[in-house]
Amino acid sequence: MRTYAAVDLGASSGRVMVGRVGPDSVELREAHRFPNRPVRVPEGLRWDVLALYGGVLDGLRAAGPVDSVGVDGWAVDYGLLDADGALLGNPVHYRDARTEGVAEKVWASVPAAELYAATGVQYAPFNTLYQLTAARSTAQFARAARVLLIPDLLTYWLTGELGTELTNASTTQLVDPRTRTWSREVAERLGIDLGLFAPLRRPGDPAGTLRPEVLAETGLAGPVPVTAVGSHDTASAVAAVPATGERFAYVCTGTWSLVGLELSAPVLTEESRAANFTNELGLDGTVRYLRNIMGLWLLQECVRAWGGPDLGPLLAEAAGVPALRSVVDAGDEAFLAPGRMPERIAEACRASGQPVPATRAEVTRCVLDSLALAHRRAVLDARWLADRPVDVVHLVGGGTRNTLLCQLTADACGLPVVAGPAEAAALGNVLVQARAHGLGGDLPALRRLLSRTRPLTRYTPRGDAGRWREAEARIAVR
Repeated sequence: MRTYAAVDLGASSGRVMVGRVGPDSVELREAHRFPNRPVRVPEGLRWDVLALYGGVLDGLRAAGPVDSVGVDGWAVDYGLLDADGALLGNPVHYRDARTEGVAEKVWASVPAAELYAATGVQYAPFNTLYQLTAARSTAQFARAARVLLIPDLLTYWLTGELGTELTNASTTQLVDPRTRTWSREVAERLGIDLGLFAPLRRPGDPAGTLRPEVLAETGLAGPVPVTAVGSHDTASAVAAVPATGERFAYVCTGTWSLVGLELSAPVLTEESRAANFTNELGLDGTVRYLRNIMGLWLLQECVRAWGGPDLGPLLAEAAGVPALRSVVDAGDEAFLAPGRMPERIAEACRASGQPVPATRAEVTRCVLDSLALAHRRAVLDARWLADRPVDVVHLVGGGTRNTLLCQLTADACGLPVVAGPAEAAALGNVLVQARAHGLGGDLPALRRLLSRTRPLTRYTPRGDAGRWREAEARIAVR
């Protein structure tokens, strides 16, 4: 067995996990977890990326001797480097308001339908393409010599080597999912210099070795290689879906819910664009065909507004609230920004003529019913748009610990839900490193290894599917 450190950066926390992998075993432990707290400054909402990097170094110190390190994190955001390789300010948070109205300016040069046909990326106001367009007129951008997506930025600080990992690059709306390379036509029409990006690398490629300064800071004995993984955390999470066949859908849960199918080719139809599905690149030539849903962010923001009550009793009380009493569209941009989430949920219910949740338990049940409803719609839409049968839904990530959400997703989809593993992104990260360092096996083999070695829970659908169809009629589903 060999040992690997997975740096896994989420939108609300980061962690360094240590995995030990052998031909018939996968062990995973948490070395260090640290908060990811964005900061609002006069210029807007920013990531505290220096604190994140400090957490990474602390985690590697706690991890002990490892055979390799891999970094994954959230998508679309980036850091700018000057000609000397120094960071030009803290990266802008995707929830910052700077991209308001920018998509329409982009579409004036490349209409939305043409942009989707070329890149297959769903519309989201914070896509990297729109962020770059918004930034081009700034003094900071004028000084930029490089653009590094967040996991690539952390990898650069660890190794001193530049690269752009493909699975994350595919979320920028600047990659052609058919050729798996940059869409130069789109970039040229929009005046974006692709030379700002470092060369593409793929999961399993070498990404350098830890710098001497990092070894001294962490106490690790070198050389320690850094291996490119699916650096978009969803790519790593989907790689760790413990499926034993091909007819599955997945729900990657956390701050966001990413719901869809794994395909061998992108779906670039106008119907797919209208349904707001994205085609992101995964391991071994796969395509992650999915829809982004607001996810547990809705509940996280409610809990924050309430002063941080214990989630366990809140979920137990929510389980006793009548099902589907009130629902909202969990994909609505109205819920994107932080702040006042319980009030905004109440306002949405009032506007649609539904009972307004009055207690914390009622708000919580509204959120979970709405997420399950959004999971249902995404699975059904993906199945139809890709003409792909689905026999089971695999739910991975932090939401696997929320048994009510898991059961509601099974009820809503009318399909069995297999929940687990909770640390899917870290496991996918570790397995890609292990394969690059001699484990062997294709993607189905890695998944079979997980299905044999990780605890999984199966939820059987119950109740009346018609109630979920009726609930859909109450809200404007994308």
